[in-house]
Amino acid sequence: MANKNLHHLYGLIFLFLSVNIFGQSQEDKIYNAIDFFTANPSAEALQNLTNIERDFWKNAQPKAKDELLAIVILNCNKAYFENQFGQTLNAVKSYENAWRMYQKYKLQHYDIVEFCLKPLGNLYTVLGDYKNAENIIKQYYFITNEEKNKDQKIAAILNLSNVYQNSGRITEAIDMLEKTIRSEKTTPSQKGLLLNNLGTNYLLRSINEDYSNAENAFLKAVPLLQKDKMHSENLYNTYINLYRIKTALNPKEAALYFAKAEAVFEKLPQQEPRKKAKFYLEKAFLLLKQNNLDEAQDELKTVYKTLLQNYQNQKGILPDKNTLYAETVLLDALDFQAEIFLVQNEPKNALKSYALSFHIEELFQSLLVYEDSKIITQIRNRNRTEKCLEIYKSLFEREKKTSYIEAAFKLAEHTKSVVLKDHLKNSESLPREQKLILQQMQNWNTIILKEQQKMEMADISKINEAIKKQNQLMLLLKSDEEKNNTKNSTPLSLEKLYAKLKKDNAVMYEYFWGSKTIHLFVVENNHIELKSICIGQMCGESIVSFISLFYKPESIINDIGHYQKTAFFAHRNLLLPAKSDSKNLIIIPDGLLNLLPFEALITKESKTTNFAKMYYLLNDFDIAYNNSAELYLNANSLSNDKKNILGVFPIFEKTNYALRFSKNELKSIKHNFDGQFFENENATFPNFKNNTAGKSIIHLSTHASSGDFEIPASIKFYDQEILFSELYSLKLNPDLVVLSACETGIGKLYKAEGAMSVARGFQFAGAQNLLFSLWNVNDYTTSVFMDYFYKEIKQNASFVQATSNAKRAFLKDENIPNAKKSPYYWSAFVYYGTLETPEKSSNYIFYIISFLAVIALFLGFKNRKNGKSSRNSQNREIQKNKV
Repeated sequence: MANKNLHHLYGLIFLFLSVNIFGQSQEDKIYNAIDFFTANPSAEALQNLTNIERDFWKNAQPKAKDELLAIVILNCNKAYFENQFGQTLNAVKSYENAWRMYQKYKLQHYDIVEFCLKPLGNLYTVLGDYKNAENIIKQYYFITNEEKNKDQKIAAILNLSNVYQNSGRITEAIDMLEKTIRSEKTTPSQKGLLLNNLGTNYLLRSINEDYSNAENAFLKAVPLLQKDKMHSENLYNTYINLYRIKTALNPKEAALYFAKAEAVFEKLPQQEPRKKAKFYLEKAFLLLKQNNLDEAQDELKTVYKTLLQNYQNQKGILPDKNTLYAETVLLDALDFQAEIFLVQNEPKNALKSYALSFHIEELFQSLLVYEDSKIITQIRNRNRTEKCLEIYKSLFEREKKTSYIEAAFKLAEHTKSVVLKDHLKNSESLPREQKLILQQMQNWNTIILKEQQKMEMADISKINEAIKKQNQLMLLLKSDEEKNNTKNSTPLSLEKLYAKLKKDNAVMYEYFWGSKTIHLFVVENNHIELKSICIGQMCGESIVSFISLFYKPESIINDIGHYQKTAFFAHRNLLLPAKSDSKNLIIIPDGLLNLLPFEALITKESKTTNFAKMYYLLNDFDIAYNNSAELYLNANSLSNDKKNILGVFPIFEKTNYALRFSKNELKSIKHNFDGQFFENENATFPNFKNNTAGKSIIHLSTHASSGDFEIPASIKFYDQEILFSELYSLKLNPDLVVLSACETGIGKLYKAEGAMSVARGFQFAGAQNLLFSLWNVNDYTTSVFMDYFYKEIKQNASFVQATSNAKRAFLKDENIPNAKKSPYYWSAFVYYGTLETPEKSSNYIFYIISFLAVIALFLGFKNRKNGKSSRNSQNREIQKNKV
């Protein structure tokens, strides 16, 4: 030990002399420091490189490009060794600093792809920052493709396939790898690498335990990788994958493959801590499968010791929470630790282990910038949450303590629309400069998405330039990330939730759609009850069948009896009440339930074919939806000002998109309310966004689309079509947004976060209360519904009352034929938001409204007596859908 310390001291003396005495140039000082460090690398000596860089920037003299390039190279070397020493986050920062400087000062004559961008992209993938990883890899793919660097191009394809694989885009990864194998001339090693990645994706896509495609790809990769010792690590991964395939089918053969993997691993050169830990974790999995519980636990302790410096000094098996950091291997180890505790019948310790995993997930979330990456992290969190809910439920059944159900509810609630909630919090707390950067990043993302929609006609150079600009802004934002990552999240107060529900005369039904079970939390009368719904053929099938009835109008009207039966069974299987002491029902949906119109469920079967006489859930409750209990609890109060409406009505006259009955909506709203209204060519996006301030209700009557897996949801103004994400940067604070258009509440669906819909765009912009649609809505019936809705608003009804009463009035309207009273036409619109009722400005106004209501009732009675409708009769033929 003494000799080692003496050697280190000599090294510091040499570094001091070379930098301070011999009068070297700045550039030479930097390179000498790098050379000395790489000859004697250690985690402690990394600080020397940091000091060199700090002193460089302290020097006020102008910086020459050669000196700046030396600092770039210093950062790349520092990052490489930081990663080797297990300092992943520091490595990412160093690589980002290098890339930022290389771009800012337009430096050249350094292989920035090989020594910075490739490892940076890989580290982003490790951290789950998939959007950043994809952007970086696509950037250097574009560079290498232009330079015709075949090796780096294949490396980019391999790394991009890893990003797609880890972010759930398996089909994209397979298509890209298969195409590359078919069309590119590759070396044997490169082909082996491509086959290895292809096999991994086949394995993830395997159905009914058919692993033949995956196994064939791995077996083809083995001889190709064996020939090149440079790819021993990939050969190890191939053997591990073959071991996983054979585990269930042939345990003996699986053990042989694991032995081969272990032999390769032991011959690998010095590995960074996370790769060692990953191997030990794999070994722990194997030992547990072999029922060697104690040995599996010992291997897990080795994982902790490898990744956590102070673990040996800790008491107990579980690591100290304060020592944890964002590391996927550590995350997997703690999840596996929970499984071991469950095997040992220690559910409470399992919950403690999962709690540490949740903590690491929060650390990951704090590192991420892009919405896509944050959502994928939340999906990973959901699987863990489902396991915890099962544990809490079993503990409650055993000990009958309500605290377990309350803890389960809070945990489920914590997964609800996390990205949306974080965005709304940040929109209040982030400095203006950071908000501007985020807005610019979103603008570049819109350019990328719209260009990609052109498919074969897309301009690749334009996409690359946009990715480059977005990446520069991301680096600028992350350079100040320490200031951004402070979170002021407060736990959900059940006492406040109970009080608000009591005040609102409401019962809350919050769902959690798991892989095996739908969990339901019923919150009412200062109490939470946890129920479970199976997703098997006997119960969950009716829920899916009910939703499918609303894909087209004929599905219901062609077999009304089937509709009643399906709606009745879905109601029963969702465990909804037929009646309750509460007037209002709040639904927090999840998964596919985001697409389900709860109002149209049948509480009691009948033989009637008259839609108006059926027993809907709508008859028993005023129904409001929300993304989470937290958003319901913390909603802003409504303004008490006079209703002032911003109406946008493109109408699209004399075009193929014409919305004839949109004029009726406009006329009805204008008749009842003051406001600012734009129609036809004036209903442009600029006119919309420049006139939202001070409006209590924003109403858009237009076309919209939910998009698909590739194309994002969008809404159409007269001058342009706007993607849902383009709405994020708007600053809206109305009492209500009404989206009178098709599919405004649906889009790509994520269980935890909900639909990536037009409605979500408005929520991100600040709208808390929204009325939107779940499928293609009809132009005419929408205008009738909106007429009833705004008449209710005129009478000062709450938004939830107005929505429910408008649907009931629609069903009672004698001028609408029975076929058009199908739930397809009146249940498409759902209301998300507060149950608060706007206060009346004075008793005087109240008496005037009451007097007018009496007159209206008298006139209505007189009209019915004369055999006339209280509404003007008009052509009831259904017109084209609003889409």
